[in-house]
Amino acid sequence: MSEKHAVRVTIGGEEFTVRSEHAPEYTREVAAYVDGALSRVREMVPMADSNKAAILAALSITDELFQARAGDREVAERLDALADGVARLLPPAKRGRRAKGAYQPKT
Repeated sequence: MSEKHAVRVTIGGEEFTVRSEHAPEYTREVAAYVDGALSRVREMVPMADSNKAAILAALSITDELFQARAGDREVAERLDALADGVARLLPPAKRGRRAKGAYQPKT
């Protein structure tokens, strides 16, 4: 089992001790990101109570995650299509798993 690090962080003006297997610098960076998201929500909705602001910040971060995942899928699909196109140009012995639908030169 990996060593756990106890790291003190401040989010929304409150201090927390976070125990994590990640490097302390990473934990601080993640906490700073959450703190920034919370600050942005509080600037946009200054009258929101702490719980509502935290939920809105969590929604914002989750939206970013989902958008990034969708972008990753799009890039993976483009790369896959590109690899299929390149495989069609290779000799049959070099096509590997992409042999299906590969280009067959006319003889």
